[in-house]
Amino acid sequence: MAENSTTTNSAGATASGSGTAALPSSAAQAAKPGKYLSFKLAAEEHGLEILKVQEIIGLMKITRVPTVPPFVRGVINLRGKVIPVIDLRVKFGMEAAKDDARTCVIVVQIVQGERRVTTGIIVDEVSEVLNITADQIEPAPQFGTSVSTDFILGMGKVAEKVVMLLDIDKILRPEQTKALAELVPQTDA
Repeated sequence: MAENSTTTNSAGATASGSGTAALPSSAAQAAKPGKYLSFKLAAEEHGLEILKVQEIIGLMKITRVPTVPPFVRGVINLRGKVIPVIDLRVKFGMEAAKDDARTCVIVVQIVQGERRVTTGIIVDEVSEVLNITADQIEPAPQFGTSVSTDFILGMGKVAEKVVMLLDIDKILRPEQTKALAELVPQTDA
């Protein structure tokens, strides 16, 4: 007969009898239902909120900049405006890939506090715009304190695939965004 809803294991730790564990209250912002631009990095499918995407352009000549982190490919001249370009594969610790006809740049606005930086992200290919409903979104997985998943809004379940929904504003740490902003002259109001 179970009179108490808590148990103590041999190490002296207590656990509730409900069978569920509370998630940390500092969990990343949840993904919202809506439209997401999906793209591929190797075999992985990712998505960005469509409202964060300024435009999609083909790969163009990139000017390398000395002493930048390896994930910063350089800068491009986009209709008279110089913008930094990051290689998302390298940023995510994946092996760099040879550019091909499907390689493209997604131009986004990265916002951190008062800072707004127009940035290009290089992806293997853009797939499609997905309309993801609330019931298709699972919370981002938790891998413990040693692995940060703050930049993952959630996991979209679309047909038979899983699309990792990204928060573009959290992919770079604040000091990395500041370094990108310093690469180009400030022309935005």
